[in-house]
Amino acid sequence: MSVRLLLAVAGVLAAVPLLLVTACGGGGGGDGDAARKRPGASPAATGGENPGATGEFVIDADPARLPTTRKAALRLIGQVIADPESFGPGVVARTPYESGQGTWPVLGADCVWQQREPGHGVLATLTRSFEVPAGEGKGPLRLAAIVTVHRTDGGARWEMAESLEESMRCPTQQLRQGEFIGGLGAGALAWGEANQVNSEDTLVESGEFRSSELGGPHPYFWQQDRILRFTFAVTAKGAKGWTDAEIGDLGVQAQSAMLMRLREAVGKKG
Repeated sequence: MSVRLLLAVAGVLAAVPLLLVTACGGGGGGDGDAARKRPGASPAATGGENPGATGEFVIDADPARLPTTRKAALRLIGQVIADPESFGPGVVARTPYESGQGTWPVLGADCVWQQREPGHGVLATLTRSFEVPAGEGKGPLRLAAIVTVHRTDGGARWEMAESLEESMRCPTQQLRQGEFIGGLGAGALAWGEANQVNSEDTLVESGEFRSSELGGPHPYFWQQDRILRFTFAVTAKGAKGWTDAEIGDLGVQAQSAMLMRLREAVGKKG
């Protein structure tokens, strides 16, 4: 694990609340294999209340704006999920751009990712794939954003817990044929821990990425956050010339954009 990357990400996350306040005050066969999504059993939902460690709301959600059907969940995902501009200049959509509506990545006992059907606890999920094309001495940087809507807050909590367990159980994983990540280390923060006030739970993972196409080792980055029944993840699979800090900055920027969009999509108006 790159401790330097995790510390850099923590520093960026500490500044995100300022971005959220500014945004709200102003008005108004993809790459998701390692998104670590599995529904699990789920306790009762908490509705629109998600107070953090100090009793403050991460998002003061309007229960009427929380999706309860697959159609409504997909519509909300379309409002929230990152687009190329969310990452910054130079990022473009890959082909296929969107995937995952009918599939759910599951990490097998052999530490190989497989595609399964989402369980009943998942209302909808979507993955978008992006790339920074090769140029100026750098190889192509592969990026992905994943948003999942669970039926209950508890289902989203289980997804986060299992995500952390998977990184400990399988420090080396096969994403797909010819693609591997290894040397994985993860850090988890609940709301209120170490100035983390952007989501109810956040996980950051870093390691090394190797592929038959791009060689390696190259930096690997993954971040996943949870608010209410929603989870968001961003992955970055490095290439020649890319540093830990560069891919971490791109990932955090896209994750921040999705968190701000969720606040606008489900928060109480006025």
